[in-house]
Amino acid sequence: FFDRIPKKKLVRKTFRIMSDSKSTIELPTGVLTGNQTAELFAHAKENGYAIPAFNCTSSSTINCVLEAARDAKSPIIIQVSTSGAAFYAGKSVENGGLEASVLGAVAAAMHTRTMSKFYGVPVVMHSDHCAKKLLPWFDGMLKADEEYFKVYGVPLFSSHMLDLSEQKDDENIATCVKYFEKMAKLNLFLEMEIGETGGEEDGVKHEGDISELFTHPDQVWKVHQALSAISPNFSIAAAFGNFHGVYKAPDGGNAVKLTPELLGKHQAKIKAELTKAGKECKSSKPTFLVMHGGSGSEKSEILEAVKNGVVKMNVDTDTQWAYWDGVHQYYLKNSDRLFKQIGGKDNEDGKPNKKKYDPRVWIREAEKSMAKRVTEALKDLGALGKYAPKPELKDGKPVAPYVRAIVKS
Repeated sequence: FFDRIPKKKLVRKTFRIMSDSKSTIELPTGVLTGNQTAELFAHAKENGYAIPAFNCTSSSTINCVLEAARDAKSPIIIQVSTSGAAFYAGKSVENGGLEASVLGAVAAAMHTRTMSKFYGVPVVMHSDHCAKKLLPWFDGMLKADEEYFKVYGVPLFSSHMLDLSEQKDDENIATCVKYFEKMAKLNLFLEMEIGETGGEEDGVKHEGDISELFTHPDQVWKVHQALSAISPNFSIAAAFGNFHGVYKAPDGGNAVKLTPELLGKHQAKIKAELTKAGKECKSSKPTFLVMHGGSGSEKSEILEAVKNGVVKMNVDTDTQWAYWDGVHQYYLKNSDRLFKQIGGKDNEDGKPNKKKYDPRVWIREAEKSMAKRVTEALKDLGALGKYAPKPELKDGKPVAPYVRAIVKS
């Protein structure tokens, strides 16, 4: 089924992002490159919206994210973690050297590339937190990007994240610079984290003093200064009191207390330093910021973060619950027919229950529930209706999306 199409003959559908200011931008549907990701984020930053990023662990979760984005006419970010990628590969696959995590991430990226064009959705394909101990996973994905780039002139993924926030700032930044120099040559986007986000994500756990959950503007400036010398295609996840997952707040309350106004100070610091150095800086928000640990946060705090330059917000805990809740609600509604293959729980009426326990039925309920939560996140971040499909035409007729495979000539 795979078409081996030379680079010069590749045909792409495009989408148009629209805002209240009527500004537009055209990019291809399917998986975006690093440059295209930066274009999308720049438009989001200047037009006051952000794109939610959803952790996916299966083709099912990827498909329901694509479905929601298509119906909402929104660009979307799909991302995988080390453990999520390993699950995608199969829990029985050996992962001592993170082989399964690499394979699962590549498989998820290939699935997204294959399906996103058919859904007509522009996608940032991203890998989530990569701590120092997980660098072999990062190296494996980067190798896949290199192989894909040799054949097609674009990377397999759009973007990767390095989370070395557990390390000293100097080591964190130096490692990011080393990898970013390689990534820039492949047209990849980099996300990095400085300062510690509370809670736990893929084994990276913060248990220190609560004051450590706030990144200082000087730290953000050092990152911007180092990475902007290589490429503008990067974002910074700066901590402002946020937590991964849903937890009791430090004061014992039920909500995490964020200080999104701190993000504005980061932007002001960068602008001031650039001005001091004699570099032109027209924007009041010169860098791309990312919000982690948004679950359980007040919507007003999230909107304030977006106002200060957040262009991406991670969503995982809430969509995990939504996926499960779809199955749970289905079970509650149909439990009498889910105890055996024929007959009800307490009767022998002879009626088969296959249409009740068929995985395609109850998994679909999970997908619909998760898709609904994806749509809610798109609405909260102002990303609804930000593109309109514009199919590529040939002889006046729409050209069907093509499928790429990694093939070597």
